[in-house]
Amino acid sequence: MAFKTLAALLAVAGSIQLSNAALTRRVACPDGVNTATNAACCPLFAVRDDIQQNMFSGGQCLAEAHESLRLVFHDAIAISNKAGNVGGADGSIMVFDTIETGFHPNIGLDEIINLQKPFVAKHNITPGDFIHFAGAVAVSNCPGAPRIPFFFGRPAPTAAAPDGLVPEPFHTVEQILDRFADAGPVGFEDVEVVWALSAHTVAAANDVDPNVPGTPFDSTPTLFDTQFFVETQLAGTHFVGQTAANGEAESAIVGVMRLQSDHLLARDQRTNCEWQSFVNNPTKLHDRFSDVLLKLSLLGHDQNTMVDCSEVIPVPQILTSPAFFPPSTSRANVEQACVGTPFPVLRTAPGPATSVPPVPKPN
Repeated sequence: MAFKTLAALLAVAGSIQLSNAALTRRVACPDGVNTATNAACCPLFAVRDDIQQNMFSGGQCLAEAHESLRLVFHDAIAISNKAGNVGGADGSIMVFDTIETGFHPNIGLDEIINLQKPFVAKHNITPGDFIHFAGAVAVSNCPGAPRIPFFFGRPAPTAAAPDGLVPEPFHTVEQILDRFADAGPVGFEDVEVVWALSAHTVAAANDVDPNVPGTPFDSTPTLFDTQFFVETQLAGTHFVGQTAANGEAESAIVGVMRLQSDHLLARDQRTNCEWQSFVNNPTKLHDRFSDVLLKLSLLGHDQNTMVDCSEVIPVPQILTSPAFFPPSTSRANVEQACVGTPFPVLRTAPGPATSVPPVPKPN
């Protein structure tokens, strides 16, 4: 009897293994090179290879990657509970670009949209899928970044998003938190706003002050690290341009722009401890940014009706360097805002303070 029971258990175990194998069995893609767990993902390999070579200059974390990530946010956040949750991550900012790029927070996005449009036409992919796929690929080009999940299957948009749904750097903390809370069926909690702003670790300003294009938001704009969260908490001493731009706060580092919104969120009691918690904590940065970018990319869609094609996204280069205080700064320059939690102990980078150069566009 015992042997029969064991045999039965082994048979059940064998059938489960075969079932799991069937579920994870890969299919050969028509290109004869790649395989995928779902055949629907096969066309994305060609899209990935094309944009890596011809849009991201061989897979670099430069201006086109930064702007592609910015486009993800500006497309996705334009959805409102109060307005019936129409829009979101649907590509409307590309299809109705003559309307949406005229909205004040979207000024300057026409450049990356015009760069992306030929790839959309070439690969017969919907604008929504392309924008959010390109954003995930863009992030993968930045050393230290997480591998962003990507779900495939957004229909073409049917209308432009309404104006007034994209937060701006001169908005108050209250306005920004309220706008995020109103985005999508469940909205975003205050801490998730901080997670979303992790994108500024690989970002630069082109239109906050047009006189200083490509000005980064931290001293390491091509690395997906936690320096952004360190440097926004240092006391500021200067502006990038000759005068303060609308939405700009004083920065602690020459050549770096600090947005007023980042400055305030780093010090507001609703978000300051979450902000500080990212300092020198790349694991949390990876996990939380991956979570929030996936949530943004699914706004307006049912994930259960889409195909998980995350495996097509490249694996980013690992970054092991710890966070640091920029040259000539130290713990004494930190404007401590999180009560009860000490600021992490960091080393000060050697050498004199130098100006951080703007983020260049590839030739």
